Amino acid sequence: MQEIIKEIDDRKIEVVRLWFTDILGRIKGFNISREELQRALEEGIGFDGSSIEGFVRIEESDLIAKPDMNSYFFLPEDFGGAPSVVFICDVAYPDGTPYESCPRQVLRRNLEYAKKQGFDFYVGPELEYFYFKSDEGTEILDKGGYFDIIPIEEGVKARKETMLTFKKMGIEIEATHHEVAYSQHEIDFRYQNALRMADILQIAKVLIKHIARKHGIYATFMPKPVFGINGSGLHCHVSLFRGEENAFYSKDDEFNLSDIAKGFIAGLLKHAREITAVTNQWVNSYKRLVVGYEAPVYLSWGRRNRSALVRVPAFKPYKPKSCRIEYRAPDPACNPYLAFSCILRAGLKGVEGKYPLREPIEEDIYAMPEEVKEKYGIDALPDSLYSAILLMEKSEVVKEALGEEVFQKFIRNKKKEWEEYRIRVTDYELKNYLPVL
Repeated sequence: MQEIIKEIDDRKIEVVRLWFTDILGRIKGFNISREELQRALEEGIGFDGSSIEGFVRIEESDLIAKPDMNSYFFLPEDFGGAPSVVFICDVAYPDGTPYESCPRQVLRRNLEYAKKQGFDFYVGPELEYFYFKSDEGTEILDKGGYFDIIPIEEGVKARKETMLTFKKMGIEIEATHHEVAYSQHEIDFRYQNALRMADILQIAKVLIKHIARKHGIYATFMPKPVFGINGSGLHCHVSLFRGEENAFYSKDDEFNLSDIAKGFIAGLLKHAREITAVTNQWVNSYKRLVVGYEAPVYLSWGRRNRSALVRVPAFKPYKPKSCRIEYRAPDPACNPYLAFSCILRAGLKGVEGKYPLREPIEEDIYAMPEEVKEKYGIDALPDSLYSAILLMEKSEVVKEALGEEVFQKFIRNKKKEWEEYRIRVTDYELKNYLPVL
């Protein structure tokens, strides 16, 4: 602890920020003075949890934010107008007992469950997002495409500054580039332990928005902001390790996949429909999960097939640590702590139950006739948030992953969102029905 305090003093930090995440994935937090830091690290700082989405009722509102000394980041000097450090916090009761509805505690619990099975869970996500001219509309900045370098405009400049900022903060980036859709960009993070990666994603989304604002533009993680072009995904490259050994790798298998990897894939495919309400938690998420825009729709796996839900990326045979699977359903507006928990638990169900893995599909499933899909037994992800909620409600896997409290609170929140959406009169209805009915 004293080393952390000394580093903060050496950097002349003026503001200490304590951040945590609510059930919907929104970052919450407050600032304390440097003088309060030691108390915060030792005891945590109390706050009223009654106004935080999915936390507590008014009569049981007292909680504490306990900084994780292994997860802190020095923010850019222009962030908030003063040199500052942010600690990612766990939320607990005043007596120190972990708070059941804290998403970070949910993921921590699932990682401990995996550890008892002998596994560490690693994630390397590809974060896609859009830059627009303002937050008042979807006016694009460019008409670039996949990997395009030109034109060099404010979005490209903002992405470059973001990458350099992450590097200064110790966040490892493998690549950044322009994505397929106009004004769409991607940042690929180097794989980390899932808890560390969820922290990084939460910090990254704040910094991407901050740096965009500096450039006079707006960054959004809305899954499908523009009709007729690709939406944004959060493709998650995942693997299980036993110490330094990649438990997904087998040198003797045709696909270099171990029985553990095959069981994990089979678990994801079997339980994908149940976990979709968590990995794709907004009404808008299902505008992305449609045929024709590179988003996964069908429950299948393959190696080179980007229409499949689960893909096994190619890797250099002399680098077995690179063996992984890519789960393509999640979008960047999910809560990463809860999404990673569900992905892990669904995969482990397949490993523990020794689920059989069907043969890979390498054909373009989008163009496949219905009778062929039926022959292969290819089902689809739910096509609306409501359908996803109904599937989640019956899922023991999701309940185990989230815990009873978060499970029930999440479902209540999503049902309320769906009802608010269901009763709205949309522009589509006014345009198509008002003139003729």
